[in-house]
Amino acid sequence: MQISVPLVDGMLADEYGKYAPASDMLADHPIKSFPIKITDAPAETKSFALVFIDYDSTPVCGFTWIHWLAANIPASLTDIPANASRQLADKFIQGNNSNAGSLVNGNPQITSGYVGPQPPDKTHDYTLMVFALDTLLPLENGYWLNDFIHAAKGHILAKAQVNLPSRA
Repeated sequence: MQISVPLVDGMLADEYGKYAPASDMLADHPIKSFPIKITDAPAETKSFALVFIDYDSTPVCGFTWIHWLAANIPASLTDIPANASRQLADKFIQGNNSNAGSLVNGNPQITSGYVGPQPPDKTHDYTLMVFALDTLLPLENGYWLNDFIHAAKGHILAKAQVNLPSRA
């Protein structure tokens, strides 16, 4: 299985991160998710899940920042369009991002679904992982990353990963 995300000069397009236009911001955070193309998924795939995280945030805030969790994406949805986190929210479930954590006290409008990169110090490499699963997972909107890890155990048919740099 392979995944691809269009880049501009080797970086995630500004419209999906801290330089997004005001119309794509909510509570001072970018909320328009980027498009994802999934190819060569196993024939037995029943659903996809994705995890979008920032390991480069650890020196800045002390932990890996979760930007987007989504699961039970239909296997037929191999071309996930831009802004799917908001426009297709009824087609799959989405988990809590790091704005939901008690250490962050984030605005409740942006604690679930996609919240884009806003690297404060330098360009960060954001990691997108897409999982092909043999089932729908017993998760609900607002699940946590650890809930996904436990629910997906024994159901992952394939995993693809790509790093998406975003500028400070």
